[in-house]
Amino acid sequence: MLRVAAYTAGRATPSARFRVRQYVPALRELGVEMREWWSPLGSYPPRTRWLRPLWGAAAAAERALAAAHSFRAELTLLQREMLSTLITAEPLTRRPRVLDVDDAIFLHRDGRFAARLARLCDLVICGNAFLAGEFHRWNPQVTVLATAVDTDRFQPGAALDDRQPLLGWSGTSSGFPYLESLQPALAVVLARHPRARLRVIADLRPRLAALDPERVEFLRWSPQVEVGALQELAVGLMPLDDTPWARGKCSFKMLTYMACGIPVVASPVGMNAEVLARGGGAGAQTRDGWVEALDHYLRHATEARRTGRQGREIVLQHYSLRVIAPRLAQLLATCAEQSAANGRMAAAGRSL
Repeated sequence: MLRVAAYTAGRATPSARFRVRQYVPALRELGVEMREWWSPLGSYPPRTRWLRPLWGAAAAAERALAAAHSFRAELTLLQREMLSTLITAEPLTRRPRVLDVDDAIFLHRDGRFAARLARLCDLVICGNAFLAGEFHRWNPQVTVLATAVDTDRFQPGAALDDRQPLLGWSGTSSGFPYLESLQPALAVVLARHPRARLRVIADLRPRLAALDPERVEFLRWSPQVEVGALQELAVGLMPLDDTPWARGKCSFKMLTYMACGIPVVASPVGMNAEVLARGGGAGAQTRDGWVEALDHYLRHATEARRTGRQGREIVLQHYSLRVIAPRLAQLLATCAEQSAANGRMAAAGRSL
């Protein structure tokens, strides 16, 4: 078994759940034993400013102590930086190191910490091609690996009631600005379809002042409700702005919709455009484009279901846990083997 020490941002962090934790059982079957370490103090600073220096010192010390666990493994996996926008205990971990990144973190602090983090590692795994292109500036060993969807968990539910369709958006409250930008289009669509509603699945209730609150349904996210809440949707929404930060998104939201057999309407930005090119939904860039796409799926339920089935097949073939986990196992094993071979060559050179 290849032993891997994985350092993540925290138990409740989506990237930790879906870029590391969900792989653990599958990797074990593939000969990789991965153990996750996160800080009980969290990887992001507290909102109260005067607490931040105290938090930073305590969290950095905790991470430095945790770095010792990497020496019980053969490989270190860093899921982003240990503490937000900083390099702290990463150099103290055992090599070889693999960096896994699923956001445009190089946009923070002029990219200096991201560049140093990439150079500390022997391999960089990026969630999409845009991120890979940026990180290739600092490390030539870069590969793309999409965020996998557990298609045994995210799967189609029972037949939907087409008479009261739900448009749905799922995500954290940090993504609310994208949803808020969609209000003009949603107002038109909801007016055309009096029985339709918008469902928002998030950690906080959104403030959508342009929409009738009676037409907006809020479900507080939890692992227990996330799948069932998606399965009841008629159309899944993934709006984005065309910015470098948005191009760093890895389309996981729309992939979970598709895995549940739901047609998607999404902004064709970054990886979203790559996924849409395979099928499973429609791209929309303007208010009228969003209105047309959503109106079409609500009026043509048979086509919507067919598009949803197509999306499910796309995820099964290209983005499922069963497809991605063996690729990740191979990347980790190859990195460890190459590092061991380099070590043997260096030792042989010193003995001459």
